[in-house]
Amino acid sequence: MDEKFQITDNEREKVLKNYFRFGVDGPLDTFPSKEKRKYIVAEEIAKRFEMGKIYMEKEVNELLKQIYPDFATIRRFLIDYGFMNRSDDGVEYWVEGEQYANHYESEKGTI
Repeated sequence: MDEKFQITDNEREKVLKNYFRFGVDGPLDTFPSKEKRKYIVAEEIAKRFEMGKIYMEKEVNELLKQIYPDFATIRRFLIDYGFMNRSDDGVEYWVEGEQYANHYESEKGTI
């Protein structure tokens, strides 16, 4: 379960299937309007970034453009939900948070 929202595995799977019609490695069809769904989608997108790597804003934008045309909205939700952080000047981005690190590692099968 996620700390911010109570999300079951079944619910997560349903949301991801509805918003990523071609699979979670593909583009996002539409951006959800409900907060819980936005969180699930942002959590999934955050997995495309490497832990411990510093990304320049342009790199983040290029990766997110492949997922959804309104990349700035996605980037903002990654920051707002705590999956990523950025430098004060907004130039550098990185995957953030122990909660995400633990989830990321368990998804990759290393925990």
